[in-house]
Amino acid sequence: MAHNLARWSLATISSAQVPFDLPSTVFFDSLIGNTPMVYLNKVVDGCVAQIAAKLEMMQPCSSVKDRIAHSMIQDVEEKGLITPGKTILVEPTSGNTGIGLAFIAALKGYKLKVTMPASMSIERRIVPRAFGAEVSLTDPAKGFKGVLDKASGLVDTTPNSHMLKQFENPANPKIHYETTGPEIWRDSKGKVDILVSGIGTGGTVTGAGKFLKEQNSNIKVYGVEPVESAVLNGGPRGRHLIQGIGVGFVSDVLDVELLDEVIQVSSEEAIETAKELASKEGLLVGISSGAAAAAAIQLAKKSKNAGKLIAVVFPSFGERYLSTAMFDSLRHEAENMTF
Repeated sequence: MAHNLARWSLATISSAQVPFDLPSTVFFDSLIGNTPMVYLNKVVDGCVAQIAAKLEMMQPCSSVKDRIAHSMIQDVEEKGLITPGKTILVEPTSGNTGIGLAFIAALKGYKLKVTMPASMSIERRIVPRAFGAEVSLTDPAKGFKGVLDKASGLVDTTPNSHMLKQFENPANPKIHYETTGPEIWRDSKGKVDILVSGIGTGGTVTGAGKFLKEQNSNIKVYGVEPVESAVLNGGPRGRHLIQGIGVGFVSDVLDVELLDEVIQVSSEEAIETAKELASKEGLLVGISSGAAAAAAIQLAKKSKNAGKLIAVVFPSFGERYLSTAMFDSLRHEAENMTF
């Protein structure tokens, strides 16, 4: 309810109703977090458990990464390590963290430089640029190491720069421990039995998973990674289409001891599931959300999970993937429409 109220207020309040001395940060702070949860109803044939999806595409910049972008910048501000108008922020990203950082950097008065693989969607390049950030691309064949190396090089050559380091920054899982986990516990009324989350940095599954297991040690926590790059299952790093997860290494912020299992989902299954979520559930989500949903559906079909409640995190909005393989056929159709 708090989330809906905050969004309604922003949409309907007139300038005449706003006191001139009201700080804009009152509205800003109310927008991040408290995303809704909804049951899946039409993609759950054969399921014996219920699935509730946490809709992180309802964040102001349409992804779960808004949480860590705000958290990481606030953390170094409080430590006195960065200064608006002086410090240049630098960060390697697959896209959504860069977008979240660009949003907050623009609001607070920081310049931002992000690096990302050239294989990421064109939307992930355009949106940070719209916020004024600089975007540098790297060779996808070099994996995320190439992105990290490029960012490190920018720090070395950019005076007054600071890298936020989402893959090792404790402020990443901390914000999920403080917000995402408690929101799932609250909105499920403490009835959640299983948490499912894709693993990129691992901040979401680590922070939320830790909080939930502290409330109930019987809660199971499942990560999700691409079958084509199943590093967490001991496999080799490989190329895949599930943007945002499967970075090819185990990050410092990921607590693997929290994980009961890491489920592997193929790029094809992730894309097809995401398409079904749009056409059957009315949820336009990204490819990694499709992967998380596919894993949740697998678990919901197991007899051992009968009657249980599975919470699954949908990290981002599908409109950010219009240029990807997920929308190839529809994009071709739209481009060839005539009047």
